[in-house]
Amino acid sequence: MRDQLNAEEREILEKFERGELRRTAGSEAEMETARHMARSTFKKTRRVNLRVTERDFNLAHARAREEGIPYQTLLSSVIHKYLAGRLTEER
Repeated sequence: MRDQLNAEEREILEKFERGELRRTAGSEAEMETARHMARSTFKKTRRVNLRVTERDFNLAHARAREEGIPYQTLLSSVIHKYLAGRLTEER
């Protein structure tokens, strides 16, 4: 695992292991917000059947493999980001 870290990440890990890192004020509230968002993100409440072109399907599979996630998770994430306004079209 350590081999896969860049220099900055190794430095942070080393400081953590030496006990040199301290929490900042308000960090617990931020952590709880992040936990809540993570739980909510992966709660699936509706099933959707979606037809896409063969090309888009293959591209989604390839990109998901690159990211190391299932293609359904990738597509769900793209839809969520677009609807939340965090993913926009280039013009």
